[in-house]
Amino acid sequence: MSQRAEALAKRLEQGARALADYADGLSDAEWSMSIPKDGRSVGVIVHHVASMYPIEVQLAQTLAAAKPISGVTWDGVAGINANHAHEHQAVGKTEALDLLRRNSKAAADAIRAFSDEQLDAAAPVSLNADAPLTAQFFVEDHAVRHSFHHLSRIRATVGR
Repeated sequence: MSQRAEALAKRLEQGARALADYADGLSDAEWSMSIPKDGRSVGVIVHHVASMYPIEVQLAQTLAAAKPISGVTWDGVAGINANHAHEHQAVGKTEALDLLRRNSKAAADAIRAFSDEQLDAAAPVSLNADAPLTAQFFVEDHAVRHSFHHLSRIRATVGR
């Protein structure tokens, strides 16, 4: 097993656990609060992070195979996020946290399967102006960072 892949998987698990632990302690009113400048509720955001892990890992696996990521745009991401928010606007805490735990475990397991050579593989990424990015960068910038990013915004919204 790659030590780098193991370290990445542990960082993803750390972020997912921090998000889950914080969200689990929220009241129903806090769970329903809207994130400023975003409009989605805290609960929808937690479910969103969980829902995105499989996509983020699949895209990293594409790069690990030295294949380009094409056709993925920020407008497309915004559309996915809007559809998700609409479909899951009433998501419950138990459902979202269960999905977060399942999908973060699956994502960490998939990341652990990367070799150092796969982590170093690079190809153009349409989401980033076709810049040739490594699979490791993509894992760090998306799957690993995602929970930390949203946890920070949730904490700022809830105020604790």
